[in-house]
Amino acid sequence: MTVSDLKLKLFRQIDTLEKSKLEEVYGVLINYLNGQNDISEWGKLSDNQKSGILDAIGELEAGKGIPNNAVLDKFRKKYSNV
Repeated sequence: MTVSDLKLKLFRQIDTLEKSKLEEVYGVLINYLNGQNDISEWGKLSDNQKSGILDAIGELEAGKGIPNNAVLDKFRKKYSNV
């Protein structure tokens, strides 16, 4: 497969993604390009930390995440009267 074929295949696959998946792919690609797939930090984490991160990713993928704005609004309301 030529470089042009690979680019076209990637483009076609990316072009069909829904917005949330497109944003996810974009984040992964940017992280890869910026870090050149540097996983040295991952190796420094404890097993408990790794497990927590993987559990959190699973919850997000299952739609159990709370949007950042909702969390911020909650705490702004709670602490703005202090």
